[in-house]
Amino acid sequence: MFDIRQADLHKLNSITKYPSIPTYYALGDRGGLREEVQVPFSGRDVGTEKVDGTNCRLVFVPDGSAIVGSREDLLWERRDLIGNPAMGIVEAVRDAVGRLHGRLCRPDRVAVYYVEVFGRNVGGAARQYTREGKLGFRLFDAALIQDFEEVLGWPAERVAHWRDHGGQPYLDADGLARAAAEAGFDPVPALLDLDAAQLPAGLEETHRFLLGCGPSRCKLDEGAEGIPEGVVIRSPDRSRIAKLRREDYERTLGRRHGKK
Repeated sequence: MFDIRQADLHKLNSITKYPSIPTYYALGDRGGLREEVQVPFSGRDVGTEKVDGTNCRLVFVPDGSAIVGSREDLLWERRDLIGNPAMGIVEAVRDAVGRLHGRLCRPDRVAVYYVEVFGRNVGGAARQYTREGKLGFRLFDAALIQDFEEVLGWPAERVAHWRDHGGQPYLDADGLARAAAEAGFDPVPALLDLDAAQLPAGLEETHRFLLGCGPSRCKLDEGAEGIPEGVVIRSPDRSRIAKLRREDYERTLGRRHGKK
C-alpha cells in the first residue's frame, strides 16, 4: 500500500513534473523563430489562452496526502505547518488543496493537476492580470497515473525518460473539462476550435493571428492591462501540443524588419 512516508519523493517529483511545451515554429538562434513548423497538426484542434505566470502541480496520492509543487520542486504537503513561499504558489492553491484532497485522493492512482498561478508579484507579466495585487490560478492540464507503483520502482533515469517522451497519461480535452468541473477549477480560457488547415502559415500571419485573439480572459480586476502571453494549440486527444507566444514572434519579426 502506498505510504508517502516510505515513498521515494525524488521519483514522485520526477513522475509528476510537467515537460516544456514545444513552440509551434522551431526556435532558432538568439531565441528567434525559424520558418519551420516543428509540431504539425491535422484534423480538429483546440486553442486555449497561454497564461504568463508560474507552473504549479497539485499532486493527490493514494494515502490521502496532497502535495503542491512548482515546475521543479515539491513545496508543501497539506498537513505541513510551513510551506515554501516561492512565487506565492502555496498561498494561491492552499485552500483548494484542503478542500479537495478527500475527493481527489484515490487508492488506484496518482492524480496531478497542472495549474498556472498568476497575478501579484508573479513574474514581469503580473500587471497584465491585476492592478490590485490579486492572485489567481487556472487549470491547463491533468494526468492520472494508474501504474504509479511500477513507474516508481524504475531507476531514476528511466523515470525521466518516460516523462520526457510522452509517458505521462494526460487527459484529453473532454476529460480535462470534466476534471475541472469535478474539482471546481477555472480552466484556461478556450479561444479556438478549428481544423488544422485554418491555422496560419508563416511567422507574420501567425503574429496577426495571435493579435486577433483579443485581450486576456484572465484579468483578475478591471485595472489589469490584459495583454495575453499567447495561445496553446492541442489536438483533442492531446497527442500533439504546441505554444505560440506573442513575444517570440515580435522579437523575430522585429529583427527581420530591423527593429531593436
